[in-house]
Amino acid sequence: MTGLGYTLPAVVAVLAVIAWELRVLRTSLFRRPAYWISMAIVLGFQIPVDGWLTKLSAPIVVYNEQHSTGIRFPWDIPVEDFLFGWAMVTAVLLLWVRNGDRQKRETA
Repeated sequence: MTGLGYTLPAVVAVLAVIAWELRVLRTSLFRRPAYWISMAIVLGFQIPVDGWLTKLSAPIVVYNEQHSTGIRFPWDIPVEDFLFGWAMVTAVLLLWVRNGDRQKRETA
């Protein structure tokens, strides 16, 4: 089946991080402007680096198109890369915030 090899895990990663925040951690990270600003900064670096790594004219990282949607934007970046990147960065930030909240409670 086309797209399941890379697309499905990318979508599952996003959904898992969202569920983890909304049902377990409850840090309210998604409501914080600082989170969205940090994600814009990450995207600002991800696009040129990922674009350079995945450009179809001279790829450094090669993807099997049978395992993805085949949608590439911008600069030949597979859209699944953005999903995995969002899930990874958001999971780290959630842990960071959760740890900071825990430390505040312990020192109070």
